[in-house]
Amino acid sequence: MKTMDESDVGISCYISNLPGFRGILKQRYSDFIVNEVDLDENVVHLTLLEAPKECSENKDVNISDQLNRSYVTEIESFRSLAGNSDADKLKAFIDELNSGADVSDESIVLSPSSDKSHRTAIHNFFKERLKFLVTDTIDGVEDQSKCVRVRLNNDRNNGRGRSSRKRKDRDDKRYDSRGSDSWPGHLGKFLRFHLFKENKDTQEALNVIAKMLGVQLRSFGFAGTKDKRAVSTQRVTVFKQQASKLAALNKRLIGIKVGDFCHVKEGLLLGQLYGNRFTITLRGVSAESEDIIKASAVALGKHGFINYFGLQRFGSSSVPTHLIGAALLRGEWKAAVSLILDPREGEKNAISTVREYYKESGDIDGTLRQLPRYLVAEKAILQCLKRSPGNYLQALKAIPRTLRMMYVHSYQSYLWNHAASMRVQKHGFDQVVLGDLVYSKEEYKVKESFVAECEDVNDNNMDDYSNLDEISETDLPEERNIPVKVINEEDLKSGTYAIDDVLLPLPGSRVIYPSNDIGEVYCDLAQKDDISLTETAHKIKELLSYTDGTIPLAETDFDVIANSVKSKVREEDPTNGSKELPADSSAISVGGDMLSGKVCEEKINNEAGMQSEKSQSGGNAEESQMALKLSFTLPASCYATMAVRELLKTSTSVAFHKSLND
Repeated sequence: MKTMDESDVGISCYISNLPGFRGILKQRYSDFIVNEVDLDENVVHLTLLEAPKECSENKDVNISDQLNRSYVTEIESFRSLAGNSDADKLKAFIDELNSGADVSDESIVLSPSSDKSHRTAIHNFFKERLKFLVTDTIDGVEDQSKCVRVRLNNDRNNGRGRSSRKRKDRDDKRYDSRGSDSWPGHLGKFLRFHLFKENKDTQEALNVIAKMLGVQLRSFGFAGTKDKRAVSTQRVTVFKQQASKLAALNKRLIGIKVGDFCHVKEGLLLGQLYGNRFTITLRGVSAESEDIIKASAVALGKHGFINYFGLQRFGSSSVPTHLIGAALLRGEWKAAVSLILDPREGEKNAISTVREYYKESGDIDGTLRQLPRYLVAEKAILQCLKRSPGNYLQALKAIPRTLRMMYVHSYQSYLWNHAASMRVQKHGFDQVVLGDLVYSKEEYKVKESFVAECEDVNDNNMDDYSNLDEISETDLPEERNIPVKVINEEDLKSGTYAIDDVLLPLPGSRVIYPSNDIGEVYCDLAQKDDISLTETAHKIKELLSYTDGTIPLAETDFDVIANSVKSKVREEDPTNGSKELPADSSAISVGGDMLSGKVCEEKINNEAGMQSEKSQSGGNAEESQMALKLSFTLPASCYATMAVRELLKTSTSVAFHKSLND
């Protein structure tokens, strides 16, 4: 198997000319800790696993407290909404309830109506005014007509009558909850919590939680996906769930914890974050001298790094995700499906066997029975092809939207990386040149789009992909219009713009490109793939010495929680836990600001220090090694691995660092 190299996806340049040094990235998952930073620039941590008391209290309405009273005012209000006939039906039903008769299996059906807005008003009336009753909609006698059906809310009946009978025994279909007080009014409809995970991507972790809760994956919202080969903490929202129910899952979850619960009115959307806080430990660090490491840290802080889209953007298999994206942009639906489903080199034997089985047999049912649940895209495609054989476009649309967009985003990233490398190679990183694209400092906004001279590439355009939903980078709560302009001669003479203002756009059919040779790079490279684009700051905290490679050198959020419940921090087993670092240390500070390449505007302070640690494993002293721990915050869409790449001057691929570890 040929391992994908950084140069295959356009990652080829560095900012500084300093020599790199050896260091192993992600030897342990805790060597790469990611904490989300919210829009208020607060770092998200997991601090509490239990549900707050106010969240766990049951606020359900006691039906017995609502009966045995007159509802004259409510019935008269209902009469003005639904008419005399339906109001009389409702009054008789409530009178029967108040008489003590058992009506738990009875219902009334209101007059038929083809007006959906009228039926909605009736549902809302019961939800707001008569909370002990529940409604749903059934078919009427006449074509196109619907009727609202009303019954006692058995789910809140507190044992009254025969409500304890199972629904299947009542020979009755479930009522929907639109007309019931299905959620306490004092709580926001979304439960926000902090998701802590290790060696799991965000979708995989939420899929596990969704199955345990018995809800669909689409019930969850989050601001951004986090690395799989890492320990990460991020905010997540879920629709209408109690905190106590999620907190109870912690005993069963493996590699996942949830906590810090609160109810909010709105769910999270992609893009609703400031950035991420990284704590990265590089193990096995070796250089000709520590001076080289310190000089590299200073250079990183002063000049930053090229903010390439890292290798994780393109997947880790022998079928890079940008190739699937290219097939989608060409409108080759069947080819895209094949790229997703076909056997791949280097996969686990169990998965490879399942892929081979489907390719040879075409047996969808047999394949689905063997398919691991975390292969979400493959499962969605096969389930759709089972229902609609040969409909490859529909099968692609069955993939969850966030995952589906990843393929085209990957191809956009592929083009962007190549353009960034060409910009550095031809024009350096310290000057603005004619034709560059920049944030406009003028009051007006350039509305016309520059199009490089590569217009009629083919008839397949980006609009072909519109059927698969938007190609936007993130789903933002509101549209962002960033004023940009192309640098002209006057701008160069005035010196108004600096390298920090220079932009490289993600390619699309409605974006403005640089009007110099860099703009042509996008289209030239896309043309080779038979695609038209026209249509359609760091705190480097410490150097550590260590002897046992199985001991974590950075403390995760869950470590903090685990330690806080003990009266004294104990030394944990080296194979499972972490040892407390000694207090004696000496810090060496280096200063400077950092700009992450050409797209990251956030300036971040930088400092470095040294700390030593001595330990023994198995009773035998092992050879001491050096580790470098870095902590820094980057805005959204910045890749921490690219900062590490600038520091080490080596590849960030998993295969490369595994070879160093071996």
